[in-house]
Amino acid sequence: MSLPSLLNIFLLHFVVLIPYHICVESRNMVKEFIQGDGDKTSQGTRWAVLLAGSNGYSNYRHQADVCHAYQVLKKGGLKDENIIVFMYDDIAFHESNPRPGVIINNPHGEDVYYGVPKDYIGADVNVGNFLNVLLGNKSALTGNGNGKVVSSGPNDTIFIYYADHGAAGLLGMPGFSKYLYANELNDALSKKYKSGTYKSMVIYIEACEAGSMFEGLLKPGMNIYVTTASNASENSHGHYCPKEVPNPPSEYTTCLGDLYSIAWLEDSEKYNMKTESLNKQYEVVKRRTISENTSPGSHVTQYGDVQQLRNQSMYTYIGTNPDNDEYTFSMETFSKAVQMLSHSINQHDIDLIHFQQQYQNAPEGSERKTKAWQRYQNIMQYKNYVDGSMDLIGEFLFGTTGNASNVMKAVRPVGRPLVDDWSCYKTM
Repeated sequence: MSLPSLLNIFLLHFVVLIPYHICVESRNMVKEFIQGDGDKTSQGTRWAVLLAGSNGYSNYRHQADVCHAYQVLKKGGLKDENIIVFMYDDIAFHESNPRPGVIINNPHGEDVYYGVPKDYIGADVNVGNFLNVLLGNKSALTGNGNGKVVSSGPNDTIFIYYADHGAAGLLGMPGFSKYLYANELNDALSKKYKSGTYKSMVIYIEACEAGSMFEGLLKPGMNIYVTTASNASENSHGHYCPKEVPNPPSEYTTCLGDLYSIAWLEDSEKYNMKTESLNKQYEVVKRRTISENTSPGSHVTQYGDVQQLRNQSMYTYIGTNPDNDEYTFSMETFSKAVQMLSHSINQHDIDLIHFQQQYQNAPEGSERKTKAWQRYQNIMQYKNYVDGSMDLIGEFLFGTTGNASNVMKAVRPVGRPLVDDWSCYKTM
């Protein structure tokens, strides 16, 4: 072949084929941004830890959220051997439950309790067991749980969902169990990373002041992506509550779910998770949870290696229901999701709503009505006592009521941890 012919072939490749390759590569990059990474981690195993950190019927919503999460993951293809469930398990057959043996997470929803594994229940739902399950430390477990732990490998992914009450720098556990403090959780995450036993991890936290669990504490570079129901200094909100819209069936006296949790769960069970990225779900959940133009909501917040992991697909962590293959997220459905702005109730007020509803639903003159009223009054008195005590302490330390209020509302700048001395904080 002559030299001019070779030059012509080279020029043809340069002029035609290289732009073609650039076009294809650009299209693939756009597709990956929209759809996420699809099956790229299919060689590894998906692990999940689901924890409801409360007990008592007035906290119905936390166990309902976790049971619903199990159903979503199960339909997504995760195996029971890789899903570890922590819940006190005292509401399905609670005397106040109008549908014994059934838990719902939506006014028109199906039973989410059926089939949920009881890996760790009752007193076995505690900080030690949770952290040891995450670390795969089977020998350190206590109680009567089944011993299931996250026995993950370097190619595996881990999804953690925690629904409970929270406060500055801590998450609750049922009954009188010790709290899970932010430094303890972050230390455990560092240990898990150093063990080299996962590829990437996603954490969803439903709690008041949930952002304080990670603000200034979660180390970068550990391939961990987090979203929280609230930032470091605000409350999260219950959803599907009595007297709100949409409200639960009239026989229910408490909230069926939590706003942030309902947002991600209902999104996950409706659409094809192979075509939805972590960041896209964050945007949907954030817009629904803020409840702008209606009742107050909270600010869903991201932490960790957001830029590195945000474009991965939800499928990588929670699988997807094959029935949803044709239901791909679009801007039209995004707009509809944004319009689903709904009423919610501050977590701190849900106990009051519960006992108020119990009082109203009880027959006149009944012992049940009297007890409900007493409980309602006791909670009100306790709240007033705590608020009054804090006001007095503030005035004693900082002078006037105005000064005390300003100081007590002050928080550290964004990016700084709640405290530097956690040992001191735990003594308070």
